[in-house]
Amino acid sequence: MLVELRIRDYAVVEDLTVTLGPGLNALTGETGAGKSIIVGALSLLLGERASSTVVRTGADRATVEAVFDVSALDDLPARLDDLGIRAEDGLLILRREVAAEGRNRAWVNGSPTTAGVVGELGSALVDLHGQHEHQTLLRSTDQRAILDAFSGATAEAGAVRELHRTVRTLRADIDQREERLREIETRADFLRFQLTEIEGAELRAGEDIELEAEVGRASHAEELLAGAAGAHEALYGGDDAIADRLAEIRALIQKLARLDETLAPRAEALDEAYHAIVDEGRRLEEYGQSVEHDPRRLEAIRQRLDALFRLKRKYGPELADVLETGQKVRSELSELDDADHDLERLRADLERVWSELQSVAGSLTALRKAGAERLAEAMRASLPAVGMPRAGFDVRLRPLSEVGADGAEAVDFLVAPNVGFEPMALSRIASGGELSRVMLALKSILAGVDAVPVLVFDEIDAGIGGVVASQVAAKLAAVGTAHQVFVVTHLPQIASRARGHLIVEKGMAKGRTTTSVRSLDGDERVEEIARMLGGDPGSATSREHARELLLVGAGDRAARS
Repeated sequence: MLVELRIRDYAVVEDLTVTLGPGLNALTGETGAGKSIIVGALSLLLGERASSTVVRTGADRATVEAVFDVSALDDLPARLDDLGIRAEDGLLILRREVAAEGRNRAWVNGSPTTAGVVGELGSALVDLHGQHEHQTLLRSTDQRAILDAFSGATAEAGAVRELHRTVRTLRADIDQREERLREIETRADFLRFQLTEIEGAELRAGEDIELEAEVGRASHAEELLAGAAGAHEALYGGDDAIADRLAEIRALIQKLARLDETLAPRAEALDEAYHAIVDEGRRLEEYGQSVEHDPRRLEAIRQRLDALFRLKRKYGPELADVLETGQKVRSELSELDDADHDLERLRADLERVWSELQSVAGSLTALRKAGAERLAEAMRASLPAVGMPRAGFDVRLRPLSEVGADGAEAVDFLVAPNVGFEPMALSRIASGGELSRVMLALKSILAGVDAVPVLVFDEIDAGIGGVVASQVAAKLAAVGTAHQVFVVTHLPQIASRARGHLIVEKGMAKGRTTTSVRSLDGDERVEEIARMLGGDPGSATSREHARELLLVGAGDRAARS
């Protein structure tokens, strides 16, 4: 529900606040008082392009702000979450600012945003019918959604969207897999060559490091043999070896330690040194026996290192990189081997889901056809009551070349305002009054399924009066039981049916024309209805007629409640 509309420095409006209640709200006033200015200001919150010409003379900027109570709208929180917005205390505040010079700005609940976001949210909350182009029912997508709700086909429409989303995903997967397959196939011969080269080398992790150490030993085999043998002889194997001399010294100190026990640590140290020298002498002997002087082995090692070097230069820089390249090539070729099986599975899934989509879309089409006939019939019956006795209405389903996310057909609401004219799209109706009345007839039929909570009608009373005016007023009041309705009117029949009555008045302040809005009740409302009846608002007859209309409106409201 639109709780409050605040307008500042817009056209001739200096500063006004419009407070609205539930049900039908009427806005009346003398011609030229500024009623349409208020509707125009509201249209800014529905996405209308901002022009600096709307800024009041002498002001820097014009501001329009609307406060909505959205606590009863179950589907809005998800949309707000997508935009990163939270409704505080069930209220949503939309605001746009138009600068006389410079940049225009927009806010949602006090947070800066774009005019597009404000327009998107505003259009979800308000349907404005008249000379402005913000009516959701003018858009084919919204007409389709309304027909689905009217036809009881919302579940089928949702299933079609989900199945079509799956079809798109499968098609994208197949395209991606086929593209990847083509890419691998163009490189397959090269990949196989790489894999043969790497696998043929029978690589072993760390092999190059081991071979480099071995080639270092093999290149100096003679020197290592001679050195190890000499060290063995000096330490342990020779006639005058260090081990023999140390054994003599060890025996001497051990003897002395028996005489002076303070030498015991020295004797232990010499004993350890003796055994260490003996052990190292024996190890050097074993090492010398392990060193081979084999020129053919040395040449083989060098050839293997050359082969590893070439592989590392191509796929390295390290041997681990060569091994990793081999694994990657193996995986790519594995994709090629598995691709046919995967594509076969994906194509089978696509065929199955596509068949299911066609079936559900067929059911949706059947429901839409039946609903379209019922809706068209109901509209043709309702249009005379809104002052269009010779108008025709049709709901046309246009088959699409392929089932899409919204089904197998596009939906168009068509109207022929007069006999002898071809039905045309709602958006092509030239008269704002005719369009508003068509919309009112639609809204009265769709009241239970239309999700937009606030309806604004401007120019709905153009060219009507008498019985038709009373019928239009009754329909507006009926729609007001399911929606909040805000109507700009010159007709007393409509104003008298309203639960809330606002009057727009033009005045002067500080030498400038200003527009103000106030709520009417009691005698003031009687006087305004009497004025609208065209008589003397001060006469007893006019006032009595006004009271009769208000009594009819009150009785109608009581009956509806």
